[in-house]
This record gives sequence, C-alpha cells and structure tokens, in this order.
Amino acid sequence: MEISSPRLFFFMRNGTKEGMKFFSAFLLLLSLFLTGCATNPVTGKPEFQMISEAQEIAMGTEAYPQQIQLSGGTYTLDPELSDYIREIGEKVANVSNRPQLPYEFVVVNDGSLNAWALPGGKIAINRGLLLSMRNEAELAAVLGHEIVHSAARHSAKRIERGLLLQVGLIGVSEAVDEDWQEVTILAGGAAVGLGMLKYSRDDETEADFYGQLYMVNSGYDPIGAVTLHELFAEKHFSKGGWLSTHPGSLQRVRDNRAALAQYAPGGVVNERDYEQRLARLRNWQPAYEAYEAGLKALQEGKNPKRALTLAKEAQAKLPKEALFSLLEARAHSAMDKPQDSVNALTRAVELNPDWFMFWLERGLAYQKMGRKDLAKSDLSRSMNLLPTQAAQKALRQLGASLPESAEDRYVTVIIREPDPSHSHGPGWHRH
Repeated sequence: MEISSPRLFFFMRNGTKEGMKFFSAFLLLLSLFLTGCATNPVTGKPEFQMISEAQEIAMGTEAYPQQIQLSGGTYTLDPELSDYIREIGEKVANVSNRPQLPYEFVVVNDGSLNAWALPGGKIAINRGLLLSMRNEAELAAVLGHEIVHSAARHSAKRIERGLLLQVGLIGVSEAVDEDWQEVTILAGGAAVGLGMLKYSRDDETEADFYGQLYMVNSGYDPIGAVTLHELFAEKHFSKGGWLSTHPGSLQRVRDNRAALAQYAPGGVVNERDYEQRLARLRNWQPAYEAYEAGLKALQEGKNPKRALTLAKEAQAKLPKEALFSLLEARAHSAMDKPQDSVNALTRAVELNPDWFMFWLERGLAYQKMGRKDLAKSDLSRSMNLLPTQAAQKALRQLGASLPESAEDRYVTVIIREPDPSHSHGPGWHRH
C-alpha cells in the first residue's frame, strides 16, 4: 500500500535551508514547551506528548473505517460472533489504564492470522486468527495486547517521533535503526497509514506485559498468553501472518511464561464457550479453504479454470459469502469473459455492498467494456468507501470530476487477492 506522507510547511529565514530547519525546530520546540512533559498512562514513565487524547481519538476514528476496508471489510456473516468479540474486548478494556477511550472491536474478513489497533481504542481481529485460537483466554490475550497499544499511546508516540524526525530533531542514524521503518500518514488527515505503523520491540514488550496484566484483572488465566505464543511458534510462518509482524515468538513465549510467577494460578480459560461461539465459522472453514486454494490456483498456477471450479465449490458450501463471487469474477476475467465477470461481481455487491473492492473491480470491468456511465457510478461508489488511486485514475480517464478532497486522499491497492498465507490488512503491526 502506498500512502502519501503528511506535508509540513514552514517559512524559510533568509531563504536558506538552514533557516527553514532552524525555524521548523523552533516551532516544534515551542510546541513541546506548551505541551510539556507528561506521564505515559500505562507505564507511568515520563514522555513528551505532542498529540492530545482528543487528537488520538479523532485520528483513530477517522482512520478506522478505511483501515477496515483495507483489511477485507467487516465480517458480517456471523453477527453473534462479532457481538462476542465486542463483549470480551470491552471486558478487558474496562480494566485497562484508559477505560475512558471509545473502544471499538470488529472482526474483519481476512483469513490471515492478524489483529491490529489504531489510536483511540479502535481494534480489529481477523477471521483467520479467530479460527487459529482455542479458547477465550487466548482471545483475551490478543485483545489485551491490542488494547495496550492504544492505551499506551504507541501509535501516537511513533507519529510524534516522525514529526521530530521531519524537522531534524532526531538524527538520521537514530531514525534508521531497526525500530524505525515506517511512519506514514495519509495527506489530508485521513490517517490510513496509522494501521501500518511499525512498533518498536519495547512497544511489543509493553503490550505483552500489560496485556497479560489486563487479562488477569478481567478474570482470565494468564496462561492464555503463553499458549497463544506457543501456537504461533509451532506454526513457523516464515513470511506473512503473525510471525512476520511479531518476531521473536519463542522469546515471547519465555517472557510470558516467566511473568506467570507474579500471578496467582487459575482464572478463566473457557474453551467450551469459545468453541460454541466459533461453531458456525468452523463449519464454514472448508468453504474458505476452497476459496484460498482457488486464489492460489489463479495466482501461482495461472489456472483460471481450476480457480473457477473452486469458487463454485466454495459458493455451494457458503452461498452468502461475497468473496467467493469475487474469485469467480477474477477467474472469468482471466479467461477473457468480461460479462461473466461482471455478473459475478454483481452478485458480490448484492451480497455485500459495503466493501470497496467489489465496486472497484466491477467499475473497472465496465470501463473495459465501454460502459462509461455504469463504470463512473461503481468507481464513485468505491471511492466513497475507500479512495484509491486505481479508481481515481479510471474516473479521470472517464472524464468524471473528482471532489477536491480526493486529490490527495487515496491509497494504492493491488487489484488481486494476496497470497492466502499473507496479510492484506495492516496486520499485528510491523515490528
């Protein structure tokens, strides 16, 4: 995903770069003076805070819908499962150091093993991660970890560091260390890049430690944090998914196990209730496995006929899942059957009109077929859900006028489903 950086404009003194840097530094130092040294709400450590709580919440609120779009959209087929995740998330958030944040929890329709958090308590967990876990304690461990990222201002601190970097108050040698890879924010304030922030290893250690504490304080057995990390260590994902975004899993198993000593044994594990709540999703898993096999056949094997067969198999098992119609559409497109592709995408938007990708791909298909008015309508609909460079470019080619805000508020998406073993969302951060 390609995201524009925020633009900081400063006056130049005497027209020199040195003057601009001096004045920029002066403005930032003035900001630091006005905000002062504050205390981190989770760790109690002193830190400079340039971003207020209200600004955190505003950034997270603005970015959340678009980050959900980038993560596959909201998973809507099992509302009771979504309610369950929300219930557990709120239970853990209520014992956090910042229970006043407007926490939200959503399941996104992504088969990879990931979860993510934005400032202000905006949290998501992937369908695939839910299927990999075995009990409520492990779920509480994941949600507790993400809650800490919001509560401890981890994203806000990375943005603050990015602002310091831009005016030269952090040296380049410090900026390029292993803990500083990406701080990207969408120009115009949409802040989609918040979900792509790379947290430091210290952030991750804090999220593990305090997340386990939140688990205990909300009644869960902290062993869930240990078994969760053991699970992923056993998976041995070398790229994509949870291990790529949470390195050092074996060390984290050891750290979480060592932390058990400070807690009294016992607490809720709740495997039975978790399995009852996941029953429908587990029953549907063969359909998603057929879908993922179809993606692989289309991308790696370049075998659209096999992909189409697997799309039909998935649809037969779970007719109401719109993703499977998207796979069908891509298979038809690869076989140069544009009308069949459009028909499949029409089923997709009928099943789920709330994910940008269905509108975007149908709009592009209509454009290739020369059906300009239908293309404009669908592309505009996709832009309302998630402004993308692909839709913007196509609309310009079609002679459509774009809102002024769309000029610099877009992201670049790849018009194909990623490898099923990889995340196409923001993931459990880039560490």
